[in-house]
Amino acid sequence: MSEEKYNIGLVLSGGGARGFAHLGVLQALNEAGIFPDIISGTSAGALAGVLYCDGNSPREILKIMKKISRLDYMRPTLPRDGLLQISGITKLLETNLRAKKFEDLKIPLIVTATDLNHGKAVCFSNGDLITTIIASSSIPVLFKPVIINKIYYVDGGVLDNLPIKPIENKCHRIIGSFVNPVGYEASTSGLIKIAVRTFMLDLTKEAEGKAGRFDLFIAPDELKNFGFLDTDKADDLFKLGYKVTCEKLNETDLSLFNSAGSGK
Repeated sequence: MSEEKYNIGLVLSGGGARGFAHLGVLQALNEAGIFPDIISGTSAGALAGVLYCDGNSPREILKIMKKISRLDYMRPTLPRDGLLQISGITKLLETNLRAKKFEDLKIPLIVTATDLNHGKAVCFSNGDLITTIIASSSIPVLFKPVIINKIYYVDGGVLDNLPIKPIENKCHRIIGSFVNPVGYEASTSGLIKIAVRTFMLDLTKEAEGKAGRFDLFIAPDELKNFGFLDTDKADDLFKLGYKVTCEKLNETDLSLFNSAGSGK
C-alpha cells in the first residue's frame, strides 16, 4: 500500500568535501522549479541537508561551508578513538543553525548514522540536530564515535551511504545525489590516506545497487578527480554538481517533478 505523503524527496549521499557538489545539485533543481519536500541524508549529505532544511539557499550554504578549512578536519587529536578532530564542523553548526531540533526545521530531514554497538543503520528525525549530524559525519578511524543515549555512532555511510529507504514509498518522486565515485589514486601512503581510501571504496557500492530506485539520479563521474578532503575546491565542486544536474534536467520531463507551492 502506498504511503505517499510528500511530492518530492531528495537523498544526499556522503562523500566528504565532495558534498559541496550537493549544493550545486540543489541550485540547479531550485532554478528548474524543483524543491524537495523532505530530505534524507548521511554524512556530508546530512550536513548540506540540515543547512538547506534550516532555510538557507544553496549559495548561502556554500558561503557558510567554505568557512571550514582543511585544517578543521586535519587537526590531530590523541589517537584513542580517532585520529582527527571534527570541532570545525561542530562550531560551524553551532554558529549558523537557527533550528536546534529536527522539529524546528522548515523542511523535514532524516539523518542516517551507524550504530556501532548493534551494527545497524539508524535513522533520526527528531531531537537534537548538531549531535546527530556530527555522529552521521564521524568517519571511523578518522573521527571518534559520538555517544547518543549510551550508544556509539559513526558515519552513516558505513552501512547506508545513499539512504533512500527512509523516504521510499513516502514520496511521489525521489531524486538522488551521489557524490562518491572512485577513480585512480596515485598515492595511498600514510594512515589517514589509507583510512579515507578504504572508506571511499566501501561507499561506492551504494550507487550501483540503488540507482534504479530513483526517478532522477545524479552522480557526476568527474568527482573522482577530487579528494575526499579537498575543501579548498568548494567552488569547483559546486559548479560540477550544478553543471551535471542542468544536463540531466535538460533530458528530463520536468512536469514529472512539479513542486509548485513548495519553493523557498
